[in-house]
Amino acid sequence: MTRPEHTESLHFMKWHGAGNDFVMIDSRGRAPIVSRELAAALGDRHRGVGFDQLAEIRTSDVADIDLDFWNADGSRAGACGNATRCVARYMMDRARTDRLTIRTSRGILEARSEGELVTVNMGQPQLTWRDVPLAGDVDLQHLPLDGDPVAVGMGNPHCVFFVEDAEAVDVAGIGPRFEKDPLFPEATNVEFAEVRARDEIRMRVWERGTGITLACGSGACATAVAAAQRGLTDRKVRMEVDGGWLTLDWREDGVWMTGPTSFIFEAELTPAFLDAL
Repeated sequence: MTRPEHTESLHFMKWHGAGNDFVMIDSRGRAPIVSRELAAALGDRHRGVGFDQLAEIRTSDVADIDLDFWNADGSRAGACGNATRCVARYMMDRARTDRLTIRTSRGILEARSEGELVTVNMGQPQLTWRDVPLAGDVDLQHLPLDGDPVAVGMGNPHCVFFVEDAEAVDVAGIGPRFEKDPLFPEATNVEFAEVRARDEIRMRVWERGTGITLACGSGACATAVAAAQRGLTDRKVRMEVDGGWLTLDWREDGVWMTGPTSFIFEAELTPAFLDAL
């Protein structure tokens, strides 16, 4: 059976938050558009558009919007903090408001505009082995892996290593090995954190399903939680990532993340591109 050809193009936007880049598709008022095949094709930086994650904005009956996330390899992502902030900026500017509620797989998140920056509550960290999830009941503060990492869930699993010099870490060599470690049945993001002071961290990241990225919102949250749990920092820190700076504040109601957002361009996917999927 021959598939019908597409007769219409598909609008999308490109944004980034601290260098963490995203494609955003607004499908409110219609059925979800994004599939694994479309996400993977769009995520190809040579034959598609290229992104760290894709965010699809959908109509919500319990919040201002619903959000779904996809990785560059076409797999689903449970959370994406910097994409959430970028979508929040887009929606708040359109609605001329400084607050927004967003439903993700993490639940209903609250976003706020703070001048040129956007803050989002990424929710409480997941701190049991089943919730991360891990393959078994182990000490999350001291995983039985080389390097003594910490496990934290923030909608995505995270494996946080504390290192003396983040710049010296071979992220491309080490990251993939731990991403697929059997201890993480759903694979994991891998963070390498250098604690500079009680209120400052340098972090680099390998994201599952994508690779090295210039920033990772849920990874920044997980790193701040892991550092505070180990007593290395206070619960509010500034964090330098490869693409800039973020502020993390682990409060009673969740981990609040603040940072910049940037609109890059908007364009149309051609019917020919869609037909080739």
